[in-house]
Amino acid sequence: MNHKPFRRGFVAVVLVAFSFASISFAAERGAPRPNVIFILADDLGYGDLGCFGQQKIKTPNIDRLAAEGMRFTQAYAGTTVCAPSRSALMTGLHTGHCPIRGNKEIKPEGQEPMPADTFTVAHLFKRAGYTTGMIGKWGLGFPGSASTPDKMGFDYFFGYNCQLKAHDYYPTNLWRNTEKVPLDGKTYSHDLMAEDALAFVKKNKDKPFFLYLPFTIPHGKFQVPSQEPYANEEWPAQWKNIAAMITRMDKDVGRLMVLLKELGLDEKTLVFFASDNGAGYQPKFFQSSGPLRGMKRDMYEGGLRSPSIARWPGKIKAGVLSEQVWALWDLLPTAAELIGEKAPKNMDGFSIVPALFDGKVIARPPLYFEFHERGFDQAVRMDDWKAVRHGTNKPIELYNLKTDIAEERDIAAENPEVVKRFETYLRTARVDSTTWPIKEKPQRNQNAAKKEAAP
Repeated sequence: MNHKPFRRGFVAVVLVAFSFASISFAAERGAPRPNVIFILADDLGYGDLGCFGQQKIKTPNIDRLAAEGMRFTQAYAGTTVCAPSRSALMTGLHTGHCPIRGNKEIKPEGQEPMPADTFTVAHLFKRAGYTTGMIGKWGLGFPGSASTPDKMGFDYFFGYNCQLKAHDYYPTNLWRNTEKVPLDGKTYSHDLMAEDALAFVKKNKDKPFFLYLPFTIPHGKFQVPSQEPYANEEWPAQWKNIAAMITRMDKDVGRLMVLLKELGLDEKTLVFFASDNGAGYQPKFFQSSGPLRGMKRDMYEGGLRSPSIARWPGKIKAGVLSEQVWALWDLLPTAAELIGEKAPKNMDGFSIVPALFDGKVIARPPLYFEFHERGFDQAVRMDDWKAVRHGTNKPIELYNLKTDIAEERDIAAENPEVVKRFETYLRTARVDSTTWPIKEKPQRNQNAAKKEAAP
């Protein structure tokens, strides 16, 4: 996919400098090419894991993943809802440039497809001789379109093509490559996908592989075969279900880690864990957003930050807490450096290899996010500054995340020069899309506002 150059001034200088730094770093390091497993939870909040402060939901295996690797406190999703976040992950482009910028359904099954010439992280691994597999939720096309997993670089696919169908954990069918797999409507889909992931690793243990594992948990519907270990809690049934779903996924992450050790792949495999956006459910009860403001569909940190982890025994030091700022669109250039491939030009992504290997915190270009529901919202993180704008003609809200992680105090009026920097950046941060035109929020009249405020 082509998009117009957007980087100007200091941003261009930073990107060029880091491009050369990455090349020399990789040459110096001489690290072996790892297998890569990228586990993506669905609607998991920043505070939903024990290692990120969760008190009610048990996640011992993912917590162990963090203890044996690196936990990132300032990692971000692609944006605040599913499809565009996954498009950013696949393409290395943020949501001002990537082909999918919102959730758009295509009847009877599927979503707006990416263009046929889209280059994905799976294409990158395939070009490097890796076997590529995807097990879980796609949400970036429809069956028969130019944007199905098999056409986007994956040798093997099992799961949901359509993210709307993926709301149901007891479906009448899943997809294996391009073929429908009929089910009885009584089988829990997550369990099938977890077993399939283990089978994929076993089958490909003797050759390099990339496994993209976008589980559907804990996205609603909130369905689970058993509420254990929370069945006896005095909670509403839905909350028991959410907790049981997350703990069920945690168990399967643990099974995957055990298998890697059994097959002798533990020190040959880099495992990432992340979430596609903020919590989509009851963040107050579970404190799912942790100390952050907002949740899914918000452009504040609770909608955008991802509880992210990286583990590679012998290469990534255990028990490291990293403040490296990165986002899902950084996977493609990071993978390119790790496996000795050349990333496409004009990537928005940024390689975090030095942060992974040496625990360095590296300055990076700004992070840009946009959201096309409820009008048009934008967010930008630049250093410790965070800007949020609800519509192109609206004033910029400004927060200092170093001193105000909860984004409680808008300090735009006190920092006009910083606001000008963001205004300048926003003029070139994105390109227009005919599929995702900017739609401003309609102005509400006073009677409508009073009606909405009424109890």
